[in-house]
Formats: sequence, C-alpha cells, structure tokens
Amino acid sequence: MTATLLNSQVGCIRHLLKWKVGAIFMDAGTGKTRVAMEIVNASPCDSVIWIAPLRTIRNLNTEINKWGGMKSRIYYFGVESIGMSDRIYMQVYNLINESKKPFIVMDESIKIKNMEAKRTKRLLFLSKLADYKLILNGTPLSKNLLDLWSQMEFLDHRILNMSYSCFKNTFCDYTTITKRCGWKSFTREIINGYENIDYLHSLIEHYVYKCDLKLNVSQLYNTVEYRIGVEEKNVYTEIKEYFLDNEMMEYRNNNIFLEMTQKMQHAYCCTPDKFVKIDDLFTRIPQRETIIFCKYVDSRNECASRYRKAKVLSYQKEALGLNLQHYKYMIFFDKIWDYALRMQATRRTYRTGQESDCVYYDLTGDVGLECMIDTNIEKKISMTEYFKKKSIKEIKSEL
Repeated sequence: MTATLLNSQVGCIRHLLKWKVGAIFMDAGTGKTRVAMEIVNASPCDSVIWIAPLRTIRNLNTEINKWGGMKSRIYYFGVESIGMSDRIYMQVYNLINESKKPFIVMDESIKIKNMEAKRTKRLLFLSKLADYKLILNGTPLSKNLLDLWSQMEFLDHRILNMSYSCFKNTFCDYTTITKRCGWKSFTREIINGYENIDYLHSLIEHYVYKCDLKLNVSQLYNTVEYRIGVEEKNVYTEIKEYFLDNEMMEYRNNNIFLEMTQKMQHAYCCTPDKFVKIDDLFTRIPQRETIIFCKYVDSRNECASRYRKAKVLSYQKEALGLNLQHYKYMIFFDKIWDYALRMQATRRTYRTGQESDCVYYDLTGDVGLECMIDTNIEKKISMTEYFKKKSIKEIKSEL
C-alpha cells in the first residue's frame, strides 16, 4: 500500500537524511512510524533493530507492513525485555555486533530517561555499537529537561559532548536538600527552572525534527453526568474513612493515596446509572463507530459484554500504538489521573488521515474524586503532586 507523504513527513525526512542519527519528536497521530521507515529504507543498513514498548510491537509491525515494509531484515524487541532479560539483551547485542551496518530505532525514547535503570544503561551501551540510529517520541520531555540528556547520548555522545552532571549544571537551576533520619541521610534535588536554553537548542537543532499535529477537523468534548448508587457510595465512603484515619496515615507513612483512590473509584466503576447513560447515548450515536476506554477489568468486561459492536479498550494496554482513525466517537467510561495517557487515548482517532470531527464523552460521577481527577487533568499535574499540596482535612472535604 502506498500513499503520498504529508509535507511535515517530507520535511522530517529531508532534514534527518543529512545525518546518520536523528530524533523524530512528532505528536501522536502525525505519522512518525512511516517517516522512520522511509529514513531507514533510504540508508545503507543491512539490518534493523526496532526497540519499542512490548504492547505496541504488534501494531507497529502492522503499520510498517501497511506502508510496504522494510528493505532490510527487521527485528523487534520490547524495551522492557532488554532491561529485564539477560538472554534478550545478549540476543540484541549479538545481532548488532554481527551486522555490518545495523540501524537501531528506539521508539518511545522517553523510556530511557532514568539514568539508574538497568534498561537505560544497556540501551546506551548498545547504541555505541551502531552508527545509524533514530529515536521516536511524541515529545522530548516527560517531566523535566534532564530527560533529554539520555536521548541525545543514545544518538551520539558528541551531540552534547558533556556528562549528565555537566548537563544538569549547565541547563538546570536546582536546589539540593539533605535530610537526616537517625544515622541515615537522604538527598533530594528540586529543579527551580532552566537556563542557557538557546545554547542547548544550538547543540541539538540539526539532529531533531519537531512536529505538532494539525488537522482540519475538530475535537468536540462532552460531559455525561451519572449518579452513583447508594450501595456503591457507601463503600466509597467507608474506604475514604478507613484510609484517611489518623492511625492508618501514620502507619502507612502517608503513602496511601494511590491505593485509596484506586479502591474508591473501583467501588463505583460499574454503578448502574453509568450503563443507563451509555444506553441512552447509543440511541444517538452508532456503536460501530465508538471506542470505550475503561480503567478496570470489571468495567471493561461489563462494557464488552453489553456493547458488542463498540470497541472496548484499556488505557494501560491500548492507549498507545493503535491507529483507529475509522472511529469517530470515544467514551471515557472511567477517569484516569494521567494526562499524557488520556491524550494518547484521544490520538487513537484524532490523527493523520482522520476526515471527521472527533467526538468525546466523559462520564462524570457525583462524588468528589471525579472532580478531583478532572482538576488534575486540566492542570496537567500528577496525583502525587496534587496530594502533596493538600492537608488531610482538605482531602477529606474534597473527597
């Protein structure tokens, strides 16, 4: 199957073909897999090692074959497997070592941000064995500028030509705080801001192509409110009181918020009025053109059983890598805290090739937790950040 490349795709290919290495930082849905494939096929490589999150590999292979496939032999490996399995790590090492001109593609390159992780150390070592390399990601950063160092180091250490600590001292304004607890001391660094950004840009600009998603269709958001049943609300309240008890807080050293909110939300994930609202919605929109995103196994199984014509997906397993532009509607059956994952979910339909407006329906229950999650998504902050700014009294009141 062939198709005309978009102007942004052509621009990326022309820009990065000048070099043996490159970073494709293109929004989800802009067609970066196709671009990477064209760049690899234009190179003199004799083998391709494509490293990506395990859950995306099957869809990745389908996408590449859809555009005609690779000219060279391609091998897929899960980024998680390289970190966890010595056998797979050695298999990748041998493949690269035995190839005359291997090409390594690191998909979702933000996965190599943690400098202490075995996965990051192994990938940085493997990268030194190949001249041709690409990294792909929707954005170069996840939380801070430091994530950029390992990605550029993966491509070629000569791009930045500085150590991690030197990079941090050059571009980050940070404060180091040390706390003592008995005989032990704990050190934490807080980034206050960034500096010398123009200099950083001058170092990496030749090797990076950035592209945002721009379509001639709209994203339309709707809120569908539902009432949580009496029984489910009672369980919700019991969980809240149990976890926010002073003795429990002290016993768990305040590290209870993720577990607490997971249990609270799970208590009402299949409350009857949610299905009443979805049934009504499907009198106005077609199931066959609708994706339903669920957070819990219970809610996913129930939705899959009730709405057999719709496509029911899990955020964690299927918010990445799927091209579902033939769907027009999307229902967020359960809310999630993770803004990035929520955006990834929307990009299953809002992506290059979409010709219809994308319509989203966000189910919202009548408890404080639902409003709390919406606030976090709107402000693009994590659950942990949110709770750190709140007192226990404020949390009890809001929940």
